Amino acid sequence: MNIISYDIRSIMERDPAARNKWEVILCYPGFHAILFHRIAHSLHLRRWRLLARIIATFNRFFTGVDIHPAAVVGKGLFIDHGLGVVIGETVEIGEDVTIYQGVTLGGTGKDTGKRHPTIGNRVVISAGAKVLGPFKVGDYSKVGAGAVVLKEVPPNCTVVGVPGIIVRRNGQANRKEIDLDQTRLPDPVEAQLQELQSSIKQLEKQMEELKRRLGNEAIQAS
Repeated sequence: MNIISYDIRSIMERDPAARNKWEVILCYPGFHAILFHRIAHSLHLRRWRLLARIIATFNRFFTGVDIHPAAVVGKGLFIDHGLGVVIGETVEIGEDVTIYQGVTLGGTGKDTGKRHPTIGNRVVISAGAKVLGPFKVGDYSKVGAGAVVLKEVPPNCTVVGVPGIIVRRNGQANRKEIDLDQTRLPDPVEAQLQELQSSIKQLEKQMEELKRRLGNEAIQAS
């Protein structure tokens, strides 16, 4: 199976709205973006870099996906909807990665060399997430919607929040399937609020008990 056929099959496996391969080929901007990028990347490797950038610019105009021609993209990348996705120059993406709309894989300044993230195999990056910096997001990990990830993520982890924190480790139970669930993710803020509420209730009980004892002592003293 060639890489284009693999890309099409991967989209159909992960998107229940994809009814057949022709719908993917003709109607999916994420697929078009990957196809144009593979052409631009091939030209970039051959040092036809101006032409590569022109194709990348057309790609951004046509699909809403901005991928630098130098970025390395593995097979089976699924960019769902695609609009607003930005993938920087030194990004490396593994196999069977899923990226939703509004995602940025970017740098943090004007550093030279490797300055963008490396995304492992079968990673899911949810809508609006930002992964910024020259670190790796490990295989089978998931980045929650709207998260801002600024440091390395080990394999099999879930990251949420701003800045991103790891809320689940070793969470990938079935490696044959890609976990596309973007809603049932742990919420560390909610957990902290619940813990705080529990502590307040405990303190209130202790205060009531203290008041009762002081009242009894006052009665006995009188």
